[in-house]
Amino acid sequence: ALVGSSGSGKSTLASLIPRFFDVEEGAVTFDGIDVRELALDDLRSRVGIVPQEPMLFAGTVRENLVYGNLDATQAEIEEVSRAAHAAEFIETFPDGYDQVVGERGVTLSAGQRQRIAIARVMLERPRLLILDEASSSLDSESEALVQDALEHLMRGRTTLVIAHRLSTVIRSDRILVLDQGRIVSEGSHLELLERSEVYDRLYRRQTHGVAAR
Repeated sequence: ALVGSSGSGKSTLASLIPRFFDVEEGAVTFDGIDVRELALDDLRSRVGIVPQEPMLFAGTVRENLVYGNLDATQAEIEEVSRAAHAAEFIETFPDGYDQVVGERGVTLSAGQRQRIAIARVMLERPRLLILDEASSSLDSESEALVQDALEHLMRGRTTLVIAHRLSTVIRSDRILVLDQGRIVSEGSHLELLERSEVYDRLYRRQTHGVAAR
């Protein structure tokens, strides 16, 4: 997980992996290979990204779902839709998976758009998953459904979680704390509460001074 205040460099750091930016010094490696040595299409086909504001197209639900895997079968589409808690609203549409969602998914709620975005990434089967504040803009009910969908998505793959709300990263195996563009601490949640002033301050601020240990 990458944590830190707004502007600390979390999204910029994650953007180095699919080469939206390149490093000026050192190297970013994927399975031990410098990402600059990989074909860009090959590299990005291995990386799935769920952003805070998902990009949907003005076509149908189905077209949005299969964007990263045009060979997906109907059974696969329905399977990932169920796992992402999207089938429950898609199947209520008059045209089901052939329902037109409008420009940027305007006919859908924020939670529905996010669940379709998650199902789409599930169909892509990426090796590496980047979650960039994937549930931070949702109401509590939608957030619970999206978090459960993300749990399904993260199983069996390396996941990089970018989060402002620390409650979403407590169980991460490794947490990097960023401050003013630099990694200032790393460790587990409990380790960072003990030895990182930046992390402890962020956590206490979000829990109103009550830090569960």
